[in-house]
Amino acid sequence: MARMGKKEKRLWVFFLNDKNRIQYNDQCKKCVHDCKQRFRCWIVWCGKYHSKRSKGRNLIRLF
Repeated sequence: MARMGKKEKRLWVFFLNDKNRIQYNDQCKKCVHDCKQRFRCWIVWCGKYHSKRSKGRNLIRLF
């Protein structure tokens, strides 16, 4: 893996883990969309994610 320069590291500072590697949220790792969220927070809202457990709700899909 290539090293990050100072400028690039400043851009990715919220996504870097303790080993200075880019890490996303667990749900975002599996997602095919490019709206990734950082690993340190819970997913507050994602318009493209719909749980399979939410049966009975009429959700508008944004795919």
